Amino acid sequence: MTDATRNILVVAHAHRDETVAGARRVIAALRAAGARPVLPGDPDLVAVAPDLDTEILGRGVDITDIEVAIVLGGDGTILRAAELSRDGAVPILGINMGHVGFLAELEADDIDEAIGRVIDRDYEIHERMALAVEVRDADGEVVYRTWALNEATVEKAARERMLEVMIEIDDRPLSTFGCDGVVVATPTGSTAYNFSAGGPVVWPSVEAICLVPLSAHALFARPLVLGPDTTVMIDVLRRNQGVGVLWCDGRRSHDLPAGATVLVRRSQRPVRLARLHPSVFTDRLVRKFQLPVSGWRGDAPKVTP
Repeated sequence: MTDATRNILVVAHAHRDETVAGARRVIAALRAAGARPVLPGDPDLVAVAPDLDTEILGRGVDITDIEVAIVLGGDGTILRAAELSRDGAVPILGINMGHVGFLAELEADDIDEAIGRVIDRDYEIHERMALAVEVRDADGEVVYRTWALNEATVEKAARERMLEVMIEIDDRPLSTFGCDGVVVATPTGSTAYNFSAGGPVVWPSVEAICLVPLSAHALFARPLVLGPDTTVMIDVLRRNQGVGVLWCDGRRSHDLPAGATVLVRRSQRPVRLARLHPSVFTDRLVRKFQLPVSGWRGDAPKVTP
């Protein structure tokens, strides 16, 4: 791919002035460097004027033609960019313009650095585990397939009714209980819904699947950390009078009638994140959650085996 045909996807939250202004800066800089900025067709993801002369994804430029995606916004915008990039395995470089921004590599003040490093192809690509999700009906037929980067959740659809489920791990029954729902999360998603539900924080270098019941009416309903090749099955028991709903990354949903089964396993297609700096996850946790570390005395002494 020559510099004249380098396609860079620019994804920005369209309803925030600062992200729109940031998108304008990125687009102008990419054009000045001889690259071709490409925008999504979704009007919620960018709201820049047509005078910037950009291409539109899907209108002559396919996702497989994209070199990298620069995303301006919070984690929600980055998740939407991951949807757009899924079929092309495009690396995503997130610039946080939201609140916590766990998936972002840089903050808003670092836009110029991000542009320069992308132009120079000066970044590393880290792969993050994703989940493959299936829904089967009462007859065992697959009726819906999707994926998740953060988590797949099975939740009750009616506020006044408890959802009754059976949890199976690798085709073996684990427990049956009534609950508000069940979260199945990746290490990337361990700091999202999983964290809010009382699940463990998992370092990105650890390959694992987290399972967290939500408000379960059961004596044993602890968060579980499972192996990365585990298959989780959540059966919506036939005695449920209402329906449940599957949510993936809070973006894609599917209704779950009584008798439906949700299968969650590791996806063979990871999500690719572009990284500019060595990432120390401990520092990221401290910074994003503003954890108190005022008593730290510096580097710990080395321990001899």
